[in-house]
Amino acid sequence: MRIAVTGSIATDHLMVFPGRFADQLLPDQLAHVSLSFLVDRLEVRRGGVAANIAFGLGGFGLSPLLVGAVGTDFAEYAVWLKEHGVDTGGVRVSAERQTPRFMCITDEDANQIAAFYAGAMAEACDIDLRALLTGAERPGLVLVSPDDPSAMLRHTAACRDLGIPFAADPSQQLARLHGDQVRDLVDGATWLFTNEYEAALLTEHTGWSRDEVLAAVGTWVTTLGAAGVRVERAGQSPLTVPAVPGIEPVDPTGGGDAFRAGFLAAVSQGVPLAPAARLGCALAAGALGAVGSQAHEVDPVQLAAVVERAYGPGAAKPLAPLLGEGALS
Repeated sequence: MRIAVTGSIATDHLMVFPGRFADQLLPDQLAHVSLSFLVDRLEVRRGGVAANIAFGLGGFGLSPLLVGAVGTDFAEYAVWLKEHGVDTGGVRVSAERQTPRFMCITDEDANQIAAFYAGAMAEACDIDLRALLTGAERPGLVLVSPDDPSAMLRHTAACRDLGIPFAADPSQQLARLHGDQVRDLVDGATWLFTNEYEAALLTEHTGWSRDEVLAAVGTWVTTLGAAGVRVERAGQSPLTVPAVPGIEPVDPTGGGDAFRAGFLAAVSQGVPLAPAARLGCALAAGALGAVGSQAHEVDPVQLAAVVERAYGPGAAKPLAPLLGEGALS
């Protein structure tokens, strides 16, 4: 099954602060914060949620369709993505705005302070998803990830109109969306992705209980950081898959995107939920061990080995439809 990924495409400016943010915050001065951090390292990397996920899917040879808006400075990035198996035919190039920028400082406790310049992403609402999702290679699933809010709503509506299953990944945009919009993005989704904080924010914004969210979606996947991932379906006991142990994060940026790529790649090939979640955790572990959201390799042999080490002998066998029998030998 082919997957279309809609959402942000950005350049990441990743900085490392050799200290703790908490040590610089004075409780009695929080109303007048004026801080500057002298950083030790700057990495300029390719990123954006949709591009990161598409990169992971492309590494499995699934030829995902990337849908988003960029600036004229995207040419080199486009070549990179194409070389890694991503179809960029759904990318709109703005004549007026630059490609979005993500700027992030990480401290020694892996806490982050970040800012995002939307740039060309403001034009994502002008993309006609209906015109892209046609022909013999029509995707079997559309992932609606963080983007211009109006674009997210428009893409979700297009999926409903066309009868194409969609996955909802509102993520960072939950802070900008009001209750009606969140309900519209989530209702009827085959898959819903959040982290633990976003799960609480989602129930607060929608006014729905956890059971009401589960009644509105097919499967709710909640990443739990170092604790792994929880997968829930209405009327069933939650499935919890632990994270790959012994991982010391080098850069937390992009770990969640890598999980989504691994998980969706697996389920798109008919892999059951538990092994699909294990593969997602294995790919996330690789992303956390590299600086930059697209600095990790999607190597079937290596991923199978990580899954076997983390989850026991034979744990990688159900992943054969995606990784291939050769990766399991």
